Amino acid sequence: MTHSSHFDYIIIGNGLAGLQLALKMASDSFFDKKQIALIDPSEKKTNDKTWSFWETEPSQWNDITHKNWEKASIITLEKNIDLELKPYSYKTIRSIDFYNDAKSKLKAYNNIHFFLEEVLSVEENPEIIVKTNKQSFKASHVFDSRIPEGFSKDSKEYLLINQHFKGYIIKTKYDAFNEDKIIMMDYRLKDGHQTTFTYVLPFSKTEALVEFTYFTENLVNENTYDTYLKTYIKEYLSIEDYTIIETEKGNIPMTNYPFEKSNTQNITKIGTGGGWVKGSTGYSFKHTERNVSKIIENLKANQRPSKDLYKRKYKFYDTVFLKVLKDENHQGEWIFEQFYSKNSTQTMFRFLDEESTFWEELKIMYSLFSWTFIKAFFKTL
Repeated sequence: MTHSSHFDYIIIGNGLAGLQLALKMASDSFFDKKQIALIDPSEKKTNDKTWSFWETEPSQWNDITHKNWEKASIITLEKNIDLELKPYSYKTIRSIDFYNDAKSKLKAYNNIHFFLEEVLSVEENPEIIVKTNKQSFKASHVFDSRIPEGFSKDSKEYLLINQHFKGYIIKTKYDAFNEDKIIMMDYRLKDGHQTTFTYVLPFSKTEALVEFTYFTENLVNENTYDTYLKTYIKEYLSIEDYTIIETEKGNIPMTNYPFEKSNTQNITKIGTGGGWVKGSTGYSFKHTERNVSKIIENLKANQRPSKDLYKRKYKFYDTVFLKVLKDENHQGEWIFEQFYSKNSTQTMFRFLDEESTFWEELKIMYSLFSWTFIKAFFKTL
C-alpha cells in the first residue's frame, strides 16, 4: 500500500516501550483499521542490552526468554540470603531476540509501517507534526520515547541516582557456575563507601553474565568497571581462565522527576522518557507491559492515554529510597539486606511491581525502620 503522510498513531522509538506498544495494538482488533507508524534511526540489529524481570506463568514472553531461574541469592558482608522465588520465575531476555521477534510479527500487518529516520521535532499547533531528517508526518496521537527536553535542565531540582554498569558475558573451559541460581546482588566488592554490587546471571555451567553496578550520583570511567569485574571474576568466582564473548554497559536514571508532566492530550511520553523505569530499582520490563496495557485500555475507552499510569504512593516510596541513597549512599547494602531478610521474596516482588497491599507495605516500611529512613521520610513529606 502507499504510505500516507497522516497516521492515527506515531510511535517514536523502537525500543522496549515502543515495540511492546505496537505489539499490543497489533494483537487487538480495535486497531485493525488504524494506521500506525514506528520511527527510529536504528535498525535494532545488535544485542545492546539484557532485560531481566520476574513473573508468574503463563507468559507471552516464554518463546524469547533466554533463561529463567527459580532460585536467587543476595550476598552482603553480614549475610548470605537464599531466595526461593516460586511462584515467580526470574527471567532474562536478550534485546536482539526481542527486537527480531517484535519486528517479524509487526511486519505481517499492512497497517503498521517502519521508518528508518531520526525525529527532529514534534509540534502541536493544533495538528501534530512530526519532522524527521527526511520528511514530515501528521498524526492524531504521538507516543514519544525520547527523554523530555526539560529533564537535563530541571533534573537538579529533583533526586537522581544513576544506575550505571558494565557487564561481561564470559565463557569458561570448565564448569564454573550454578546454572540454577542467580546472584541478584553481591555487595562484598566495593568501590569506597558507595552502593556498588555485582550481579551474576548463569546461562549454563560454563557461561554467565557478570555485571558490576553502581547506584550513585556520579559516573566513573570505563576502566573502573573493568578493574572491578576482573577482580570479582578472579577473587570471588575463582575463575582464572575465561573468554569475554560479549560486553554491555548502560546508565539507567533512577529519579523522582515528574515525567508525567510532559504528557499532553495528543502526545504521550513512554518508556524511560515517560518515567516508566522504577525509581528505586531501575527495573522497567514489567512496568512497561503494565503501562502499555493501561494505554490500550484508555484508548479503547476514548480516554487520555496517560490516564492513571502513575501511582502516587509508590512514587513517594521511591522518593524516600532515593533520598536515603543521595544523603547516605553507603546505606544501599543495608537497605536491600533488610528488604530481603525480613520480608518474603514474594512480598518484595509484589511491592516492587506496585501490586502490594497496604499491610504488606507497612511491614516493609517497618523492616527499614531507622533514623536514616525517618529523616528521609519527613524530608520527602
